Amino acid sequence: MIDISPENRPRERMARYGPDALSDAEILALLLKTGTMGENVTDMSNRLIQRYGIERLSKLSTDELQEIRGIGPAKAMQIAAAFQLNKRCRMAEIEKTPVKTARDVYEYARPLLAEKEKEHIMVMYLDTKNRINKHETVSMGTLNSSLVHPREIFKTAIRESTNAIIVAHNHPSGDPTPSKDDRDITKELHAAGELLEIQMLDHVIIGKDNYYSFKERNQL
Repeated sequence: MIDISPENRPRERMARYGPDALSDAEILALLLKTGTMGENVTDMSNRLIQRYGIERLSKLSTDELQEIRGIGPAKAMQIAAAFQLNKRCRMAEIEKTPVKTARDVYEYARPLLAEKEKEHIMVMYLDTKNRINKHETVSMGTLNSSLVHPREIFKTAIRESTNAIIVAHNHPSGDPTPSKDDRDITKELHAAGELLEIQMLDHVIIGKDNYYSFKERNQL
């Protein structure tokens, strides 16, 4: 294994200059700790960043990460865990802020849904200040009445005395244009919410780089 000179080791550089002074590769090297035969950990990290970039690397599964030379199960889990922690930190920040627009919903839901290969239906439960208390996936598969029933959408809201909900689901095609089933289910859920006195604020379809909001289109 090729060693790194003491002054260039990420740990020493971070201790001396702080985390802001480190490159993406150096931060990744701190997580991975060791390199491979013939390649130190900084060189390995540079190779990963140059080939995949941070964004694509963050989306690889542990199985996909292990297909990369030098990445075994332990390193794959370290990388995946670091990106997952970062995602949860971003979500925690969003949860402190009231949801005001469909763009807010999109920013919250996109990291959770946009890359899914199947449709996932997620419900966000809001307090009286429109802050997201929690979210949960209630169904996976094509959105239709046989898979999505109002009782599945509202049961947690009833149990936790939720003030309002927002429904979001992804289109794996990347195109957020609603289907007839999307429109029918939205009307059904909105009507159920009115009966239960739990407001359905919006239904947002998550695409690859954009979204469709039923509220913004005056369809709620």
